[in-house]
Amino acid sequence: MKTKIDPLSVAAMVVTVVSISATAPLTAAGSASPLAMAFWRNCLGFAVLGPFLLLLRRREVVRVARGERALLRREQWRPLVFGFLAATALALHFAAFMTSTRLTSVAMSTALVATQPVWQALIAAGQGARTSRRTWAGLTLSVVGAAAAAGLDIESGGTALLGDLLALAGALAQAGYTALSERSRADVSTPLYSTFTSLVCGLELLVVCWLADIPLTGFDRATQWSLLGLLVLPQLLGLGALNFALGRTSATTMSILLLLETPVAALTAWWLMGQHIKPATIPGLLLIIVGVTIVLMSGNEERAAGRHGTYRPDIPPYPAHAPSTPPPLPAPHHPTARHQTGHDPRVDWAAYHERPTVRVTYHGAGAFDTVSLRRPRFAEEEPEL
Repeated sequence: MKTKIDPLSVAAMVVTVVSISATAPLTAAGSASPLAMAFWRNCLGFAVLGPFLLLLRRREVVRVARGERALLRREQWRPLVFGFLAATALALHFAAFMTSTRLTSVAMSTALVATQPVWQALIAAGQGARTSRRTWAGLTLSVVGAAAAAGLDIESGGTALLGDLLALAGALAQAGYTALSERSRADVSTPLYSTFTSLVCGLELLVVCWLADIPLTGFDRATQWSLLGLLVLPQLLGLGALNFALGRTSATTMSILLLLETPVAALTAWWLMGQHIKPATIPGLLLIIVGVTIVLMSGNEERAAGRHGTYRPDIPPYPAHAPSTPPPLPAPHHPTARHQTGHDPRVDWAAYHERPTVRVTYHGAGAFDTVSLRRPRFAEEEPEL
């Protein structure tokens, strides 16, 4: 992707970081149950963004409703199950992260949740992916930083330690959401998939609140303003600015910039709530940021260089779900036919997507303007052959 660094792009990056950094302080400022606030955040976000996104993808929604994509065929049950599991992981992420902001400091909560790429790398390593030494070094720095930052909470115990553990659980749940989403999104666009997972996540949180007898109404004025801020800042401004910035810069750059959420959220909590950062935790927080940055950069280099010597930057590789090399198409009987001898079949795959998949997520919300690699359908798109 050609990066465009101009004042408009810089402004979009600043709005993205500032808007997303408001998530933890706004949640901590509310007095309602964190589970109730998590439900209302998903509900309000779906009510505002859902119809708008479905309107943009109305043709796809119609095809799905008519069964033209055969979502309930035998081979589609597996992606559907993974989609529900991903939505469940998203609900766990919201519940754990938003609860942790009440039990520990905003700085600790955001820093520990920011370790999501670390857990993502561990999941990939457990699935057999090759991991470089730089990635393992970044993992080690992140673990050491988390242990050092949480040292005071471990000594004091109580709710602060529980909040740290919930923040780590939120990071792990977000990594699980990303991994499960990659396995379930075989033939569904990101807007439709994100809307589906947000709806399922909200329904699951509603059931949990109902079973736990958590009130969903009667909030005070501070909580109402917090919910409005969660809707306007991270859900609308943050998402819109992130999508705009992704069109002008790389996903790795945005992922690293999102690590600034920790210091920005800590400063916001200090300014609005009087939460002070313990000096003893600062070295650990810095180690977490440095370690996650190394993991992100090394992961991007592995994807760029992992083409076994035959990689051409202008032709994407086959996706993981490709069953085999597609056979060459028979040449039509007209003088404009393309000669297939010596033709790299990956070029056929390149014609079936507009841009590569972007793996940028923040607190469970993904970029809506990306598409995934899709399997070519020669029989449907070229019936004359």
